[in-house]
Amino acid sequence: MSRKWEVIFDPEGLRKRIKDLEEDSLKDGFWNDQKNAQKVLREKKSLESKLSAYEKLSAEADELPELLDIAEELDDEEEAKNVIAGFDRLSDELEDLRTRMLLSGKYDDKDCILSIHSGTGGVDANDWAEMLERMYLRYCEKKGFRTKILDRQDDVDYGIKSSTIEVSGENAYGLLKSETGVHRLVRISPFNAMGKRQTSFAAVEVVPDIGDEIEVKIDPNDLKIDTYRSGGAGGQHVNTTDSAVRITHIPTGIVVTCQNERSQIMNREVAMKILVSKLTRIAEEAHKENLNEIKGDQSMATWGSQIRNYVFQPYTMVKDTRTGAEVGNVEAVMDGDLDVFVRAKLSQDATKANS
Repeated sequence: MSRKWEVIFDPEGLRKRIKDLEEDSLKDGFWNDQKNAQKVLREKKSLESKLSAYEKLSAEADELPELLDIAEELDDEEEAKNVIAGFDRLSDELEDLRTRMLLSGKYDDKDCILSIHSGTGGVDANDWAEMLERMYLRYCEKKGFRTKILDRQDDVDYGIKSSTIEVSGENAYGLLKSETGVHRLVRISPFNAMGKRQTSFAAVEVVPDIGDEIEVKIDPNDLKIDTYRSGGAGGQHVNTTDSAVRITHIPTGIVVTCQNERSQIMNREVAMKILVSKLTRIAEEAHKENLNEIKGDQSMATWGSQIRNYVFQPYTMVKDTRTGAEVGNVEAVMDGDLDVFVRAKLSQDATKANS
């Protein structure tokens, strides 16, 4: 593989770091600190996966020198197409690997919790929120991530008010974190009898699933906990007890809900996990070590200027306002093809960090 790719992926640096982690895992008393041991092994596994992918692609690249030049010289059109297809596949795999190498944030390798909330736009906004839910579920499916809907608030008429999804898989948070923000839809409203264009908004928030890695102390007096009847799937006679849980963190105004677990206790545990993840992210962004220092209304923290515009009429285009990345095939984007936007934002963040 070319020197350019070696500089980007730094295989020798990966090997050195893996060796250091291996030596750490063999030290006496390594398993005395279970949390640190698990952290070391997770990092080692992630780096080994990246190195293995690099070595595989490197071997393939060495076997396919100057593919485009070769394709031009071939008389057999079908063979030329196969060579070009091999080049395109290799390029895509290299880009995927490059994206993984950009994931170096503190929580990038974690699972995540993705929340969608409908905003301004009435029934169109509720429909838009449901469209975004499908888009992210399709993206996760393409990436091989496991998803679980923890809470979903259907609108009385159409679409959804909100949806909270647990996403599990390697680098789930790192790949989805840049989706946090306001998403704007422009289209001819199917709910408008006059056939007018409608602008609708929905907010997306992505937080890392920290789990038990960080011990967070929350004052019980700062919490307002309500229970209500779950509206889970399965018919009107299912979930007839007050098993759903809503937790409000009074100092910040953050509200989290969970209703899709089997019991009130389980719903409460999941809701608390989501709350801790949100508070931890806010605290780190505000450079606060003590969560009690975080005050004020944070419930609208995800609302700001839109990060992305999705235009269905009079033309089709999806454009990210932060990076300038754009795609003309809006249907493909809504079907989960988000790599262009994810890669552009990761590259932008990496450039800023190195400048």
